Amino acid sequence: MFLVNENRQFHMKKIIILSLTSIFLISYIASCKKETTTEPDSKPWDGLEGQVKDFTTFDNERLAFGGGNNQTSEKTFNLHEVPNNVKNIKMYIKLECPTGGCNAWDVYANIKVKDISSGEWYEIGRYITPYGVDNSAFPDGYEIDVTDFKFQLSGATELRARIETWGADGWNLTVNFKYTLGQPDYEYYAVNDLMKYDEWSTSGVPYGIAHTKDLTRTITVPANSQETSLRTIISGWGHTKPTDTDGRPCAEWCFRTHKVKIDGNDSFNHQMGSLSCSTNPTNNQAGNWQPDRAGWCPGMAVPLRIDMFTSPKAGNSVSFEYFYQPWTSNGTSTSGTVGAYYATSCFVIVKSDTPIDKPVVVD
Repeated sequence: MFLVNENRQFHMKKIIILSLTSIFLISYIASCKKETTTEPDSKPWDGLEGQVKDFTTFDNERLAFGGGNNQTSEKTFNLHEVPNNVKNIKMYIKLECPTGGCNAWDVYANIKVKDISSGEWYEIGRYITPYGVDNSAFPDGYEIDVTDFKFQLSGATELRARIETWGADGWNLTVNFKYTLGQPDYEYYAVNDLMKYDEWSTSGVPYGIAHTKDLTRTITVPANSQETSLRTIISGWGHTKPTDTDGRPCAEWCFRTHKVKIDGNDSFNHQMGSLSCSTNPTNNQAGNWQPDRAGWCPGMAVPLRIDMFTSPKAGNSVSFEYFYQPWTSNGTSTSGTVGAYYATSCFVIVKSDTPIDKPVVVD
């Protein structure tokens, strides 16, 4: 009887040991399988490469002066909500003539976005209207790359459109945005303004006379910035003398080279020269559209000037100065109105693959 019980206990122990061994092996195999089949962390752009999303914001918005119309319109629109999966954003500006015709003049115009964190309006694109006609020669409208502002152009977005027209005719404005999705150059962007002398053509920096506009800043770049650049839009206005030797008054016509100084060094040049205005696709304008202006043309977008730092300056502070080529006004004009101005906006953009704060800008 004792032997039988002893054998029975031996077999029970053997069964328990085998059972525990089996459980261990199954658990080990399962864990190995889990480790070898675990998917990498998904990205916001996975499965979206090349997809395009279109958004119409201002839609045949009448901008004019007088007759119950206004030169400026501010509205909120719902745009693409995930900036991290945006490769690029293009803005398209279409101008159509209202009943009775478009305004006769080439005038200053721009689109701005409100930066939520600061409450400031950031100029994302500028253009000059054509003389008295629409811009249908550009089938989609004037194209401007606004990718730098993709974190501002996200979700509920407040936009401001302005055309500096002084007639009750004006234009009908439509602004479309095209978001191309996919893996971006960097997942996170941040923007801060350096100069915003861009409200009107004549609220720019006075040229050739003493003024009180502050043209210097100190920029502190976030420590995780992987790319740092400047984005500038500049256009000259006015017909002030003395004219250059070829008869060009400032600042609409006189060719100049302005500089961006970083830490006191001439780091970037902005040449305000010919854009070959006579080749403008809008070649039926009802005014003096063909002669070359200084860095812009009637009936075209004003060029973006993108200056890339050779190193991101991550974690460092640098001094910034916008330096206009010296010239002195004699207080007379070829048009009867004295005054030369450079409407100038400038932003610092930082990019990173990790969440990034705005660069700090101190006047």
